[in-house]
Amino acid sequence: MNNLFFFMLVYVDLILSTAQAIVKLPNNVTIPGVFMFGDSIVDTGNNNNLTTLVKSNFPPYGRDFMGGLPTGRFGNGKVPSDLIVEDLGIKELLPAYLDPCLQAEDLPTGVNFASGGAGFDPLTSKLMLVIPLLEQLQLLKEYIEKLKKYVGEERASSIISNSLFVVAAGSDDIVNTYYHTPARFWKYDIYAYTDLMLTEASAFVQKLYALGARRIGVISVPPVGCIPAQRTLGGGSERKCVERYNEAAELFNRSYRQSGLP
Repeated sequence: MNNLFFFMLVYVDLILSTAQAIVKLPNNVTIPGVFMFGDSIVDTGNNNNLTTLVKSNFPPYGRDFMGGLPTGRFGNGKVPSDLIVEDLGIKELLPAYLDPCLQAEDLPTGVNFASGGAGFDPLTSKLMLVIPLLEQLQLLKEYIEKLKKYVGEERASSIISNSLFVVAAGSDDIVNTYYHTPARFWKYDIYAYTDLMLTEASAFVQKLYALGARRIGVISVPPVGCIPAQRTLGGGSERKCVERYNEAAELFNRSYRQSGLP
């Protein structure tokens, strides 16, 4: 794993109304494509045809998007996946891999495998009836075979090894699975649970590496206790941030940084 390519992703402001993406790369480095894995923070529509409540393909979602139409993105407009590819100058939007309108010409510059409601903990995706990270990995394998047929094996290998692979997960593990599921809350204290998350995250990164990915980034879990829904449900009459959720997120982030993984 020593050959992994390290860089910084700073991509979203949860307080300001206008999100921005900034991708900092070393000089003389180009990125041919971006591949996204994870949850609703980066999902661009993979849940649209799933039998799950975790969907966003209806108003008011998408009201600031092109044409004001909901697309399955969990936001008013573009999500971090789109902002990253736009900032890199690759394309304007990162399409969902399961979008029935996906075109072959979209494949070389990257696609999105993320599924809103997914997490590092396998139980999280089961509870939400969404696409688990390991199944997202299977979709990547399927994608690679399609890419080989479209551009040839040599170019496909180059695209995979030079593209950016981004993982954004963990929020649903903490908010939905740990604090609202007895199967986890009573079995683990928060230290043991974030260790479980770290183990799963590490295994996922290593599987990406085994498939040829060399430029991998894992996005930190945001302060989930300040999400409007959590402030409403657990913040009392003043709708304050739920600090134990934020502390859990920071505990995972700190453990991940100390692990030496990308």
